Amino acid sequence: MNIDVYGPGCANCKRLEQQTRDALANLGLEAAVTKVEDVVAIAEAGVMHTPALGINGTLVLQGRVPGVTELEYIIKKTTSG
Repeated sequence: MNIDVYGPGCANCKRLEQQTRDALANLGLEAAVTKVEDVVAIAEAGVMHTPALGINGTLVLQGRVPGVTELEYIIKKTTSG
């Protein structure tokens, strides 16, 4: 599984990255988590609001930082298809 955290490096972007890692640990899953800070790459991914989260190339979240429990749900829902 590949997870991209999109954002310019603000506090919310860093928090989303950490909480995503926490959610993965709680679920017992391993993933390549990449922090994407390049504004061109962020725009090319279709991100309109940061922070944003992409899982396996699909944008699943924009403009907010959900709690770890909600991130667990998003990860399970996105990867169980």
